Amino acid sequence: MDDLSRNREIIDSVDEEMARLFEKRMQAGAAIAQYKKEHGLPVKDRTREDALIEKNRKRIENAEYEAYYVSFLKGMIDISCRYQEKLLSGMKVAYSGVEGSFAHIAARTMFHEASLVCKNDFNQAYRSVELGECDCAVLPLENSYAGEVNAVMDLAFQGSLFVNQVIDLPVRHYLLGIPGSTREGIKTVISHPQALLQCSDYICSHGFTAQEFGNTALAARRVKELGDASLAAIASKETAGLMGLTILDDKIQDSGINTTRFAVFSGASEGAPSSAGKDEESFILVFTVKNEAGALAQTLNIIGSHGYNMRSLRSRPMKELLWNYYFFIEAEGNINSQNGQDMLKELSVICARLKLVGSYKTYRIEDNS
Repeated sequence: MDDLSRNREIIDSVDEEMARLFEKRMQAGAAIAQYKKEHGLPVKDRTREDALIEKNRKRIENAEYEAYYVSFLKGMIDISCRYQEKLLSGMKVAYSGVEGSFAHIAARTMFHEASLVCKNDFNQAYRSVELGECDCAVLPLENSYAGEVNAVMDLAFQGSLFVNQVIDLPVRHYLLGIPGSTREGIKTVISHPQALLQCSDYICSHGFTAQEFGNTALAARRVKELGDASLAAIASKETAGLMGLTILDDKIQDSGINTTRFAVFSGASEGAPSSAGKDEESFILVFTVKNEAGALAQTLNIIGSHGYNMRSLRSRPMKELLWNYYFFIEAEGNINSQNGQDMLKELSVICARLKLVGSYKTYRIEDNS
């Protein structure tokens, strides 16, 4: 047998083995897709992909092959992600608003193969997951300019869902009017209260009258329906295209780094203890303390003593008890480690009510506007 035939046989043998390994890998990918569906996680995980490539490239002994192997790995990861997206195409993701709203943009960005289900408000979106109508809900936690979204914080405290994923979505507001209108002719602007607040300097400087509306995209729809050249909406660029409106001015938000954090709420928690490699994670705790002197200080001291850096601490009134409050904490670190589990045990002794809302990594969506 000549060298050509011998090497072709080697390739055939390797290809046969690779076919079996490919099927095994895709089966594992299917199981991962099911896990992501249950936990409300997107298919793409850039941190995991980068770590996988970095780990596997070191297994190549011949440096001449390394770049080709990295290309092979990227192709394999892409194939696996496409297969997972196909499996998740029947996934239902709830959000509050209508098509073109920032919540819709966030949901589409994270779950672009899923069926997106619009709900009238945060509560309906949240409850649709609790009732099993949807697999997860994408809801805003906080805006970098206007602050936290209190209604969602209350749902996190009162409800049964968990957060396993958070994204930072750059928010760019646009002034939208009917075709033929001009910025100079605008007298009144309508939008969601958060959007009006985020553009308050712009609104004031142009002498516009601001009117609150239930949603940015719904406000744009109202402008289209009325056909009034003196009326404009503040909404996203995507909404302009969907509603057939003209962009009269762009990026009118007061802050150039305006960003909204969206959380994915699902019925399952990634609560299994992990050993290492998750220090880049954060977690959310909600709790009440006993009506005793120093109870809140004790709680904060326990968190600090375990080495967790609290990024924020907020208090919110409890609807069912007059002048009683619950506390909402976001902190940095791996809560699923043994250290984190020990901290939760200590907290449970002094907290009247304690809930780990979830642990998560934060991903920033690139601003392509």
